[in-house]
Amino acid sequence: EKKTESPNASSGDVKDRSVYREDWGEALSQKSSPVLCCVDLRTGTHSVLQGAPDQVSPGQALWSLDGESVFFVGWFHEPYRLGLNFCTNRRSALFRIDLEGNCERLSEENVSVLSPRLSPDGSALAFLQGKMFGPHAQCLKILFFSLNPISTLGVDTVYCFHVFIIKHLICPEYIVGGFAGVYESLPSCCWSEDSQRIVFSSAHKNWKVRLNVCDGLRVFGSWRLLTIHRNLMVVCCSSPNTPPTLVSLILFITHTILTNIVLKNIEFYTMIIYFNGKLISFCFSVNYRGSTGFGQDSILSLIGQIGQQDVKDVQRAVQFALQTDATLDPERLAVFGGSHGGFLSCHLIGQFPDVYRACAVRNPVVNAATLLGTSDIIDCSVGMHFSYEQIPTAEALATMLERSPITHAAKMKCALLLMLGGRDRRVSPHQGLELYRALKSRGRTVRLLWFPEDGHSLSRVDTQTDCFLNMVLWLQQHL
Repeated sequence: EKKTESPNASSGDVKDRSVYREDWGEALSQKSSPVLCCVDLRTGTHSVLQGAPDQVSPGQALWSLDGESVFFVGWFHEPYRLGLNFCTNRRSALFRIDLEGNCERLSEENVSVLSPRLSPDGSALAFLQGKMFGPHAQCLKILFFSLNPISTLGVDTVYCFHVFIIKHLICPEYIVGGFAGVYESLPSCCWSEDSQRIVFSSAHKNWKVRLNVCDGLRVFGSWRLLTIHRNLMVVCCSSPNTPPTLVSLILFITHTILTNIVLKNIEFYTMIIYFNGKLISFCFSVNYRGSTGFGQDSILSLIGQIGQQDVKDVQRAVQFALQTDATLDPERLAVFGGSHGGFLSCHLIGQFPDVYRACAVRNPVVNAATLLGTSDIIDCSVGMHFSYEQIPTAEALATMLERSPITHAAKMKCALLLMLGGRDRRVSPHQGLELYRALKSRGRTVRLLWFPEDGHSLSRVDTQTDCFLNMVLWLQQHL
């Protein structure tokens, strides 16, 4: 950002430093007007690349193969900005700008664009496109932009590639045993060496699979692509009985070349692991309806049903586990979650107060009605349809409150541990404070950990350590 000169009363162009400047929300505070810069690695000098539209914030930039132009994603400012972090549904477009400052838009209007990836031969640009608004983690399209009329992929291949993705997104019958959609950014290196294929990871039911979009090849287990160098892939694979392991593979050859890579000559530190048979014997996560990995219809089923459908699904999963595993003790159940997971956790201990004995939550949504005026993602309002012009109505606010855990606070009995980030702009820490005060006034067992320098993810190293140790001790004490 350019530094402004000190205000001068005699100047005709005076900028008031008190004027509010929008930024991009959680984890991007004070990031208001980014610019594209070119750095000369030989001389160490840099310059701002002129020509990007004033109405967008540029990012995710990459050079063309000839070094004469730059591709980038631009997020639009108007009418006002919503939080960008973790959200793939913000209005944006794909642009190309040359070194002379000539800029053109390559993508459609009124869509969301992310993850531009240039093919090794420079003839093709793949990117993801989604809808504006709606669920923050919804199915995305993989689109292809030909930069060379004589592209090695060919027009017919491009068309089939596009239809393949779309067909599987909108037809539920293809989800069973088939492709379940794209939900996250493409890896920074995702093209095969011959520029014929793209490989990426995508949630598929209860695990992640490695996919290539040419022939739909899937590898079972939970596989996450880390990078590709030429045709050599490095992936992380795991399963419920296998810890995450690094695996090196040659693209489209099924045998493993190198398994469980061990890095030598690394200094290791002593780690003490404390086992206690009374702590936790079984732990699982629930993919309630609306989770990624089951297609777009599953995600959309949660719209308007938050606080009901998802809560019931989680409780059914708990009851099923208890009925099918006789080794589980129904008298010693605990629940843990963060953000919307914290929302569900608080709902569970409020709607089923006699089931759970302990609970730990990180930055939970407690009151959706008060969240509406404090969050950087006000478009996420109990699944209601959003428009920039909308003004909250009494009916809408009543619905939000009705679907919120705070309405069940008087019934909560279990020991609750709250962990809040003082700089959280996604879910205001006052959400957790509201529940804390409601429980304290009723003499419930509740403890609050406050991290003034952390945000929604509670990702600082000291914060993560503090949260983990306190959660373990809390569960050990109350189970």
